[in-house]
Amino acid sequence: MLERIQEELTGPAAWVGSDIQSKEDWIHQWRQDSLDELDAALVKVKKAGLKIPFDKEDFSLVAAAEELNGMIEEVSHGKGFVIARGIPRDKYSQEECELLYWGIGVNIGFPVSQNARGHLLGHVMDEGRYFVDPMARGYQTAQEMDFHCDFLPVDVLGLFCLRQAKQGGLSHLVSSLTVHNVLRRERPDLLEVLYEPFYMDWRGEEPEGYTPWMRLPMFSAKDGHISARFGNRSYYRSCERFGPEYAPTERQLEALDTVQEIARRPELRISMMFQEGDIQLINNHATMHGRDAFEDDPESDSGRHLLRMWIGLDDDKRQPLSSALDERYEIVRMGGIPVKDV
Repeated sequence: MLERIQEELTGPAAWVGSDIQSKEDWIHQWRQDSLDELDAALVKVKKAGLKIPFDKEDFSLVAAAEELNGMIEEVSHGKGFVIARGIPRDKYSQEECELLYWGIGVNIGFPVSQNARGHLLGHVMDEGRYFVDPMARGYQTAQEMDFHCDFLPVDVLGLFCLRQAKQGGLSHLVSSLTVHNVLRRERPDLLEVLYEPFYMDWRGEEPEGYTPWMRLPMFSAKDGHISARFGNRSYYRSCERFGPEYAPTERQLEALDTVQEIARRPELRISMMFQEGDIQLINNHATMHGRDAFEDDPESDSGRHLLRMWIGLDDDKRQPLSSALDERYEIVRMGGIPVKDV
């Protein structure tokens, strides 16, 4: 019998947006000595002619590593997210930002492939695609995104802001623990549904030998720790293309809709507009994120552009996960989504 949590969840990760939105103690300002160290590490990488992926040993950090360790402690065992602010975006080219961000990522953990293109450093930008396309992923669109956890149960989701949109693109976060608490109080019947398996569409990016759909619960628990696995609702509805038995049930749709309604409550979520150079680090098990639709300037070649990494952590740094996620996490350990021709 898999573990289920019946009691109210407490602790720093069970935050309520209205309590922390204005405090902004979740914004971490880089120290100047760390910024100088990051810059020196970047110069060393460029001088050596290194390309991504390079190793942690190639981007040696001391002061900045100390700051990163504190941030990851907050992400894994504190509120579940942090914004690292202060990297002077206008000082660096896009290629230099990519090298810098990769160096930060390998000092956090092990980045893994995010898609069948084999992207270890992904690009979140409008590729002119839409959710109605069953082969499209949310990061390829400019549409509003449901509150969700990223596709694989990686421990940390990292986003680096290269450029803002002409309009829109506000980022939102909500505590998965708080959503669980509200469901426990208001709709315990639906909370039970969410502990049962759902079908989700791989959208063409399943590893070789896997079914084109996955089956897993939206909430699972291990040693009192909750993990959420919510995706955009289109990922459930498109499973019907594999047969009617894979379509979400009415109760599952009601549960997914109710989760979105709770997550969107202004008093529960926090909202932020990225500044260029910001790095957002999220616990992908305990914090859900969403985004407003955005619009880029059609007369410009540039638009909203984030760099993304999926980062696994060493076992002593990450929260424990239910055995219901073992198969999915094994894909993380193996390096993420394998490259395939899609």
